[in-house]
Amino acid sequence: QVQLVESGGGLVQPGGSLILSCAGSGFTFSRYRMSWYRQAPGKERELVAGISSAGGSTNYADSVKGRFTISRVNAKNIVYLQMNSLKPEDTAVYYCKAEGRTIGWGQGTQVTVSS
Repeated sequence: QVQLVESGGGLVQPGGSLILSCAGSGFTFSRYRMSWYRQAPGKERELVAGISSAGGSTNYADSVKGRFTISRVNAKNIVYLQMNSLKPEDTAVYYCKAEGRTIGWGQGTQVTVSS
């Protein structure tokens, strides 16, 4: 079966760091651009970061640029999101997506930034 499973979320204090992982299976992971999205309570889902299929290029939302880093290890079918200098406004459920392929949204992983 084709699926993406997010993990690594949790509770962290403002200024802290967290790394999220997304494991893909059931498809050729290395062929797709991968992205991280997030959805906070009462807000629409938004694109956080993206990475090209081979990892050669990345893009970030202005709100996280300089603080978050997206990376991938195709041999392991995993895409990561390293989050530093976390702020309360980063609180959201984070989802990964294989761009161009309809897999459906998984359960995501909850990130809560609070003191």
